[in-house]
Amino acid sequence: MSSKNKNKKPVVLFVKEEKEPLFSKKNRALLSDPLDDNNPITVQVLGICSALAITVQLKPAIVMSISVMAVMAASNVIISLLRNLIPNRIRIIVQLVVVASMVILVDQVLRAYAYDVSKELSIFIGLIITNCIVMGRLEAFALGNGVWKSFLDGVGNAAGYGFILIVVAFFREFLGSGKLLGYQVIPDALYEMGYENNGLMLLSPMALITVGIFIWIQRARNRKLIEKN
Repeated sequence: MSSKNKNKKPVVLFVKEEKEPLFSKKNRALLSDPLDDNNPITVQVLGICSALAITVQLKPAIVMSISVMAVMAASNVIISLLRNLIPNRIRIIVQLVVVASMVILVDQVLRAYAYDVSKELSIFIGLIITNCIVMGRLEAFALGNGVWKSFLDGVGNAAGYGFILIVVAFFREFLGSGKLLGYQVIPDALYEMGYENNGLMLLSPMALITVGIFIWIQRARNRKLIEKN
């Protein structure tokens, strides 16, 4: 055998690419980053109106968080599946149609199984359609990524959004009315000693102040989030 044939490398016709694990480090980051370093409310400053409007009580905040998570996860998956079929000129319209369909479905489920909460949330469930977090993730992520990553991104950002809502609602209901989920948690003995609920916490401006305190604590703990002048 000639030296030329000895040095010749075999030609590999089929190379099987190694698949990325479902919960690889990058995929886990899609779930964890929105909870801290890339939170939609405290870092991206999106969805502030919900934090002001529905955080007087803990129960509506939890239901709203779950509703947004269902809408975002489903919408991200659908847009990711259709991303190569959607003409660029009408992509926003398609996104709105998909989100509106998911919101209507969630609204009907709430009306059927949690009517009192649905009535309390009123128009705010419908306003999920125009929530900048939902539309922003469809435009920035789902249109350019696969189904699994888009699903994780939707769940992660909705979880980050819901986390802030629940934290704000916890302090507002606890300090404002002495209750959590409608149940009194501050004992009567404390009221007999002269304690009074802080009614100021039930006013809308206190939601913004509570979010502001959370942002301050977050940036004090993580200095890289502080914007440079």
